[in-house]
Amino acid sequence: MTKGLLHHIEIYVSDLKRSAEFWGWFLEELGYNAFQKWDGGRSWRLGDTYIVFVQAEEKFRDVPYHRCRVGLNHLAFHADSRQHVDEMTETLNNKGINILYKDKHPFAESKDHYALYFEDPDRIKVELVAP
Repeated sequence: MTKGLLHHIEIYVSDLKRSAEFWGWFLEELGYNAFQKWDGGRSWRLGDTYIVFVQAEEKFRDVPYHRCRVGLNHLAFHADSRQHVDEMTETLNNKGINILYKDKHPFAESKDHYALYFEDPDRIKVELVAP
């Protein structure tokens, strides 16, 4: 049954090439496959759901994204395990990607919530949650 499940998410980005590189490896690590590709966008799919990244037009890039404004706060994905979260933390550190809440990692939300928080190139917060 698919009623109520997300069909897709579309995110406008400031630099499509940079965002596609960032999101491509991460989503493929989670089991997504490259789905669509055109001059102004890319998408990755897992099952019936896909995530689309579209190049924002120049005239709309004057105000940068901020997760505390009205709109999207963050995207959260399931990890396989705590070990998966730890491995991804190491990978992100090696890639020089900004990890959030380092002083509380991996329990930034609570002692029962094992997760990794980081930012994409436009500073959209991403969460990877262990079961």
